[in-house]
Amino acid sequence: MKCLRSHGVLFKAAKRGSSTELSFCDYLKSLGIIPDELENLELPSTVEVMRERAELLQKLGLTFDDINDYPLMLGCSVRKNMIPVLGYLEKIGIPRSKMGEFVKNYPQVLHCSVVVELAPVSKFLRGLDVEKQDIGYVLQKYPEVLGFKLEGTMSTSVAYLVSIGVSPRDIGPMVTQYPNFLGMRVGTMIKPLIDSLVSAGLPKKVLARMIEKRAYILGYDLEETVKPNIDFMISFGVRKEALASVIAQYPQILGLPLKAKMSSQQYFFNLKLKIDPQGFAQVVERMPQIVSLNQHVIMKPVEFLLGWAIPAGDVAKMVVKCPQLLALLVELMKNSYYFFKMEMGRQLKELVGFPEYFTYSLESRIKPRYQRLQSKGIRCSLAWFLNCSDKRFEERLQADYIETESDGPSFCMGGKLDLPGTQVFSDEEDGSDDEVLYRHTIAL
Repeated sequence: MKCLRSHGVLFKAAKRGSSTELSFCDYLKSLGIIPDELENLELPSTVEVMRERAELLQKLGLTFDDINDYPLMLGCSVRKNMIPVLGYLEKIGIPRSKMGEFVKNYPQVLHCSVVVELAPVSKFLRGLDVEKQDIGYVLQKYPEVLGFKLEGTMSTSVAYLVSIGVSPRDIGPMVTQYPNFLGMRVGTMIKPLIDSLVSAGLPKKVLARMIEKRAYILGYDLEETVKPNIDFMISFGVRKEALASVIAQYPQILGLPLKAKMSSQQYFFNLKLKIDPQGFAQVVERMPQIVSLNQHVIMKPVEFLLGWAIPAGDVAKMVVKCPQLLALLVELMKNSYYFFKMEMGRQLKELVGFPEYFTYSLESRIKPRYQRLQSKGIRCSLAWFLNCSDKRFEERLQADYIETESDGPSFCMGGKLDLPGTQVFSDEEDGSDDEVLYRHTIAL
């Protein structure tokens, strides 16, 4: 596209050869800009003023096509509108290099008054505990916030979320993460979503904690995504009474293309792991992140277990009982297995009965507790000395009897999957938060 200055030269040449001075509309048309929407505005009659406006917009990085998308920006005075607005936006944190993109995304900002509109919104965001250095970031993510009335939708959304248990001190981080909720109407968007999740069994306090950490959940479409996903889970065998636990562990499941993901994983589990649909449903209940875990990652720990002559049927039972096995690093499993076999001298059937063994830290839990048992000459099951707190373990060591064991640790986590290891696995290099499972050390 030719630059504005070259067009200006062409225009002057045409003017010298003509007895009639061209209007600013003719000038804009010569640039490829359609001026129809400007005809009813009070605009300067001189071409020089219009050229100044067009050149400034181009310096920001806008093209003539961008201007055609919102030609009313040419109705803004350079000195009264553009310069003060752009200067204020840069002052509150929008980088000069991003200014053109910002104006392109929200050209209405050029009509705003710094004193009457922009400054009050910035002050309002600071009042919500948005950090000063994050104001520009928030505006870039959701520039439409500049067009809302402070005492309208934004205040109402915040007040409602606080009323269901969201901590006021978490509103600022929520706005920084997902400012779009400030523009959502309570009656038609936020409240119906909350009510639907409450009806699925989630207490409001749990919902509040979920929203504090993942405010973008509020943006999930209730009718198009959330309700169908809840129905899909039930249709795949997830029990209604388990829905709340599933959602609390993995809130992102509400926004996934769930039918396709669950269909693929269910088929894979049946084909490769010999786990039937009922078993797959139990796996989802115990670790819903499994719907997003990459299949080649799943097979690594499975192949490790099969490699130690554990029958496929037993491996399937282990996975159903403790799906967290599928997200473990094989190297860590190998170290734990060697200790189990060589140092503890135990039989494989104990691992089949208590697969949770692999989810405990070898160095911080298994070894030190086993050494304590050895020093006291105590012989007990894996679950008895691993599946308890440090305090309870000490109490058990002091007791004169071995109490009845429980089934194993509970993996009821409201977010990213925490397990031994620190690597991140994903099929896609730029996997979203929905697709990536993090493995860290869990304190059991």
